[in-house]
Amino acid sequence: MSLYAKDTDQAFQGAGTKPGLEIWCVENLQLVAVPKTSYGKFYSGNSYLILHTIIPKSGPPLHDIHYWLGNDTNKVDSDLASDKALELDAALGSCSVQYRELQGQETEKFLSYFKPCIIPIEGVYSSQKGHSNEDTYEVRLLTCKGDHVVHVKEVPFSRSSLNHNDVFVLDTASKIFLFSGCNSSTQERAKALEVVQYIKDTKHSGNCEVATIEDGKFVGDSEVGEFWSFFGGYAPIPRESPSFFQDQSDIQSVKLFWITYQGKLSQIESDSFAREVLEADKCYMLDCEAEIFVWMGRLTSVTERKTSISAAEDFLRNQGRSAGTHLSLITEGLETSKFRSYFANWPLKVEPRLFEEGREKVAVDIIKFFLLPAIFKQNGYEVKELPEEDIEPLIDCRGTLKVWRVDGDELSLVPISEQRKLFSGDCYVVQYTYSGNGREENLFYAWLGCESTLEDRRDVISHMNSVVDSTRGDPVMAQVVQDKEPDQFFFIFQMLIIYKGGKSAGYRKFLAEKGVDDKTNNESEDAFFRIQGTSPDNMQAIQVDQVSSSLNSSYCYILNSGTTVFTWIGNLSLTRDHDILHRMLEFINPTWQPISVREGSEPDIFWTALGGKTEYAKGKEIKGHVEDPRLLLLNITEGRKRVHSSTVVLKDNVVFFCDFKAKEIFNFTQDDLTTEDVLALDCHNELYIWIGCHSKVKSKQQALMLGQKFLETDVLAEGLSVDTPFYVVTEGKEPTFFTRFFEWDFSKQNMHGNSFERKLAKLKGKPQSVVAPLRTSWKSYSRESTPNGLRSRSVSSNGQGRSPSPAPNGSSSNWKSPVSRSQSTSTPTARKLFSESPRSGSSPGSPTEDTRSSIENSYSQADGTEAENNINLIIYPYERLKVVSSDPVPGIDVTKREAYLSDEEFVAKFGMTKGNFYKLPKWKQNKLKMSLNLF
Repeated sequence: MSLYAKDTDQAFQGAGTKPGLEIWCVENLQLVAVPKTSYGKFYSGNSYLILHTIIPKSGPPLHDIHYWLGNDTNKVDSDLASDKALELDAALGSCSVQYRELQGQETEKFLSYFKPCIIPIEGVYSSQKGHSNEDTYEVRLLTCKGDHVVHVKEVPFSRSSLNHNDVFVLDTASKIFLFSGCNSSTQERAKALEVVQYIKDTKHSGNCEVATIEDGKFVGDSEVGEFWSFFGGYAPIPRESPSFFQDQSDIQSVKLFWITYQGKLSQIESDSFAREVLEADKCYMLDCEAEIFVWMGRLTSVTERKTSISAAEDFLRNQGRSAGTHLSLITEGLETSKFRSYFANWPLKVEPRLFEEGREKVAVDIIKFFLLPAIFKQNGYEVKELPEEDIEPLIDCRGTLKVWRVDGDELSLVPISEQRKLFSGDCYVVQYTYSGNGREENLFYAWLGCESTLEDRRDVISHMNSVVDSTRGDPVMAQVVQDKEPDQFFFIFQMLIIYKGGKSAGYRKFLAEKGVDDKTNNESEDAFFRIQGTSPDNMQAIQVDQVSSSLNSSYCYILNSGTTVFTWIGNLSLTRDHDILHRMLEFINPTWQPISVREGSEPDIFWTALGGKTEYAKGKEIKGHVEDPRLLLLNITEGRKRVHSSTVVLKDNVVFFCDFKAKEIFNFTQDDLTTEDVLALDCHNELYIWIGCHSKVKSKQQALMLGQKFLETDVLAEGLSVDTPFYVVTEGKEPTFFTRFFEWDFSKQNMHGNSFERKLAKLKGKPQSVVAPLRTSWKSYSRESTPNGLRSRSVSSNGQGRSPSPAPNGSSSNWKSPVSRSQSTSTPTARKLFSESPRSGSSPGSPTEDTRSSIENSYSQADGTEAENNINLIIYPYERLKVVSSDPVPGIDVTKREAYLSDEEFVAKFGMTKGNFYKLPKWKQNKLKMSLNLF
């Protein structure tokens, strides 16, 4: 935060230093802080200022400023709120995005702070103690709109207010009625139930009946008759009755204006706009019809910005724009993805590198935390290394592994002795079976070598779909491209060699057509490997071009030049890297007797084997700070079409395609994973496509194609690579590496029915089925739909004949059961990352079932200091609770190890109280637990 100027409002002292919300109300021409107990209560006669702050793990704080204007607020107060928003932005260092919020037309980002809804209160706010601001209770008719955040409007209490398109809530003294228009969606009805629950809890102290009324169904139902009696009896609703909510047109014309110092608008004529049009000493207005953006250059003054905002507001009034037209104020450098999307080829932020070419400048923060010891060692100083952040697996890594290589129509099982050796010219299907969530889980990867052909890449998806078809349940599927593998992929292999070249017929045909020699490694020829990894459970040898430019000071290498084997140790490599180097050397060829070479002391024969000494990289790339993941709702439109030959399609040249429009869901929770929807969880370096049981996506191919299309579209304009690994996850089968991003309640996986039915059962206290939701079976829209119908064939490990593609869980399969991991590696690493499931019965001193149940209850209630009071468990020392403990505690809930720590030891280990810990997002909690070997 910047230093406050002398004339900065004292109400802003300390603002923006803590995560969460801060709210002020304009009262008597002054800003008055609103107590937290009143957050979410907005009076229609007032103007408010709202600051939302996010403190990321790395990087500066992120701020959003909203000024909310009630329908009955006066112009003086609304102008003051607008000016104070700019003043607060300046106090924060001009690093916020500002939004104007009009009562009844609030942005979804604003509404997401106050779930499930806000219902403005008539009257004026008063900060005087003892003054009652609440109106007396009266019957009200509300209408609700929205599927993830809900807009609530009070409408006249009259039959004429009802229509077929919206959902209505009638709040009476003894009962709340929910009336669902016949054209309303299931998600809207479900969201309106949350409003009913909110009203029941806040207005009726939880004591009132709830009735649901369906549009058009009225005969023989006493509750329906009771509902219509409030309107003087039943009468049909006109067919063309209007909705209280206006639908925005999908077609928008976009205009850009320069705002002069006098507040005049000068339109910039162009069919498309480039970033270079926006100058740092000017302000601009981007008119997108449904939304107006004011862009303020970083060199503009506060006075110029006030003038620009006034000009935009005058423009809205003079143009007679809808009250639902949103106004967003953006400072240069903080442009939202939506704003950037209106400009052609908006330049991406250039990620800094550890060293600049030729000058070896090191980023200060990276030196401080990670690489300073290595830099000093390179210059002859003795200094202890600072440890890098440990990367731990997110699933049980003691499962079984099966690998198949794709060769056109054939799918060949790779022998166990060879399954940790992949070729960059080939594609593979990888099946990993492990224990998770009390059941056997399957995770499938389609691995695409960086030199593989388009045909093989197409075929590997088809083959993976066929193998998945033969597997019970809805396993997680992933597509991974070489050099973009997630750590989890490497963890399930533990040790992996990736060779150059390939063995598939498609790859060899490609080489023949290009007239290129086949350089596929046969393990006896010259080879040059880069060694990488983070631990003995995560080690790789990647064959690289045998030239000196392939070197990098941050890695270690193995060079086999035929007669001599060298190991090369970079000056910026760590002790951990040296240990991995020796392990991988033994794995590649235990008979090699290498000559160890340190960077800077290489013999001539070493450079000769690499074709001469040239410049090479001195450090790894710095990725910069990692932003929090973002959740997007994908509205699917689907169809079937013939496609042109240049498109990657399925084998029969017919593709089931799906197009989509994306809408971001702000401040998301597990409840935003609604069963009718398809959502994308964008984690920047990984992507998850979540498929609801009642969504439009009904096949694996559609789901996988949707993930690829999302990457190609780059909805958030963040420079996503099309090679980013992505997963397809189905509702009810979410793995732990997905649920870590949420405050996850596993009991919700057992709910059945659509969104409305689930929430209605919960609202009325009806028990839910303990059976996980069932989805329509995945269908494979290719020529093969079952294992027995596959054209894919594969050679058995002994080379004797062929058999149908594997059906790991099929009764008719003649494939052997997966071999345990301990049998499939020459140097097994016995590391117990996940405790065995508790046996039936409790050992002496172990928590009872009731105790374990209390953990679940305490977690569902954990919020602030309440978490500390609710968690009342048997206390165990940290050394016995660790995953790798030599004396582990039996019978505990292994997913919540930290809950058994004493308050004192918890603070000592985590650096915070339990209450503050449970306020963190679930994925951040899991990250901290992993760092302490408690996950």
